[in-house]
Amino acid sequence: MHFETELLPALRRYWGYDSFRPLQEKIVRSLLQKRDTCVVMPTGGGKSLCYQLPAALLSEQTVIVISPLIALMQDQVAQLTQMGIAAARLNSSVTGAQQAEIMRQAKNGRYRLLYLSPERLARADTIEWLRTVPVSFFAIDEAHCISEWGHEFRPEYRQMSSLRAHFPDRPIAAFTASATQRVRHDIIEQLQLRQPDKYIASFHRPNLRYIIKECSGQQQSSLLLKALRQYADANVIVYAPTINKVEETVDFLEEHGIPAIAYHGKMDSDTRRENQERWMSDEVRVLVGTVAFGLGINKAAVRAVIHLSLPKSIEQYYQEAGRAGRDGQPADCVVLWQKRDAGLLAYFIGQLTDPAEKERGWERYNTIRYFVESATCRHRQICSHFGENPKFEKCNACDTCGCALDWLADTVEAKRPTPQKSAAAVPLARSDAPKSAAKPAIAEVDPELREYLREWRRFAAKQQSVPAYVVMHDTSLDELCRKRPASINQLLDVSGFGERKSQLYGQQIFDALKRFRDGARATVEPEKKPRSARRHRTRRAG
Repeated sequence: MHFETELLPALRRYWGYDSFRPLQEKIVRSLLQKRDTCVVMPTGGGKSLCYQLPAALLSEQTVIVISPLIALMQDQVAQLTQMGIAAARLNSSVTGAQQAEIMRQAKNGRYRLLYLSPERLARADTIEWLRTVPVSFFAIDEAHCISEWGHEFRPEYRQMSSLRAHFPDRPIAAFTASATQRVRHDIIEQLQLRQPDKYIASFHRPNLRYIIKECSGQQQSSLLLKALRQYADANVIVYAPTINKVEETVDFLEEHGIPAIAYHGKMDSDTRRENQERWMSDEVRVLVGTVAFGLGINKAAVRAVIHLSLPKSIEQYYQEAGRAGRDGQPADCVVLWQKRDAGLLAYFIGQLTDPAEKERGWERYNTIRYFVESATCRHRQICSHFGENPKFEKCNACDTCGCALDWLADTVEAKRPTPQKSAAAVPLARSDAPKSAAKPAIAEVDPELREYLREWRRFAAKQQSVPAYVVMHDTSLDELCRKRPASINQLLDVSGFGERKSQLYGQQIFDALKRFRDGARATVEPEKKPRSARRHRTRRAG
């Protein structure tokens, strides 16, 4: 294969990485060999690189990426553009005139990657136009959505089963973070993949600690406060089951001196995106969201994910909890559930009219009930659920295997703060826990420099109207702090800085480092009070 020697140089040139993560190189080779492919890789495993790297190497051909997430398409196109890889998206957020121009350019092979929504792909005129585009292969993101047995079945995905008939000679690659064996078989059948290469990464995330606790509503509030004071310097996601619960939780935390922002489907898209970006760029450390939050979230240093209700399925829980600890550092995944959560899930299943859908609902319900109530190792249960046979009996990283978090030790009802004492976010001591998730702190990173570069990153991102992680990931930022490069060649040694990105930001970074050496420091601002969730409640009530 003539690309044999080009993979690592391309990885270095565009992404600024020196080596592949597990399975990535094999998947890239399969796609370059025009093989149908089915990839199951946990959140944070680096799925998008698997189809983006072949696209970068296939000149004058276009990879068509099907994704259900408009915001994610936007971010990925921005990221690819900054790396020097021509990419575009066709969805409802792009004006008619822009769409016409993108479609014209695509016919001429202008783009290496083109992102479409499943609804867009379902249109007959899209199929006709795609026949005129030099398509190299199709990459289906969130492929579990095609399966009725998947936890996020979307009817519009079912129509993708016609792709094979429309484009019989084009390879199809399916990507998902969470699919059981049954769902994997369904994906392969629905997309009519031909003897696909299958790549199933391990579902075991040893750096995550799974802790499940049944509690009363009062205990839950008290424990949430204790948790967020424990992770006072860290990024945390709190999942709430309903929009009302999201808003109540944000208000409750603010009353106790903990800034938090809300994220849910009833907000207008601009507010939702702004809130997500403020959390991504560390302006506010705590985000409280419904399950609408998180798909495509690219933040490595999340130290805790806390669920305030019973998840609907193991797949949903694994995907959401898996947003913690993507940097490989220890992180805590805590479920604070109440008996009534189970009653609520059962009630909604009872409302289903389709017998097959109801059967699938009860199956998921029974599995998640067993997961939270049994004394079996949580890591083992998750691996087994996805068809993996773990070699360990005890993980020492879940509550049933003896792992304990000291803030869970006792529970007192949370009271409203008195005016004199506004519950400051002070970390609690953790005597019995292993080195905690509360701070991944790498000793040699100067916290003042990190904060100063974070501020520069926020400024650079705002100037370009892109999320902060598009400018650089947290891991790259920490490495910048350690290496303090003074030239483009030295910057190229920082993970995540390829050639284009180094040229784009190099001088700005060197200037920022010089200002810091000369005594400049971050503008110390308390976390801004987020726009209160109450505003959304009032607006809806009207």
